[in-house]
Amino acid sequence: MRSCMGTIVVGVDGSDRSRAVLRWAVDEAKLRRDRVLAVHAWEPPVEPAIDIPPDEPPVYLPEWIARVQEGAEALVERIVAEVRTEDVEVEPMAIEGPAATVLVDAAEDADLLVVGSRGKGGLVGLLLGSVSQQVAQHAPCPVVIHRRREDVSSRGAR
Repeated sequence: MRSCMGTIVVGVDGSDRSRAVLRWAVDEAKLRRDRVLAVHAWEPPVEPAIDIPPDEPPVYLPEWIARVQEGAEALVERIVAEVRTEDVEVEPMAIEGPAATVLVDAAEDADLLVVGSRGKGGLVGLLLGSVSQQVAQHAPCPVVIHRRREDVSSRGAR
């Protein structure tokens, strides 16, 4: 039996799939007696809030960015509240940055990183450079890419 609690980092984005991924991570944490960090990555909007000349860099209003951050924090807190987490410590976190980078950084001291898969494979997956692919290549710990059963069965045997 482990003497200290480990950490499972799980990426959440507000989708039904990410709720299923969080449920899986909570169930796994219960078995391991670990805690869960539910991480939502967000980025500031890139559209300027005021008219600026085309050769000038975009300008962001601090109030606009603060609202986006508040929305991201509310989203991850709502998702955690919707998933049954009894007997498991689950900490919601909203972190600014690209999803793959945020998740890899959050997992620096983690025992496991869990992400969902949108089921895009083949050429489309390669062109998009999905978060799950980036995380699998760069994570500092083991990674679970959680897929829905119908995503796996619809692709057929290979």
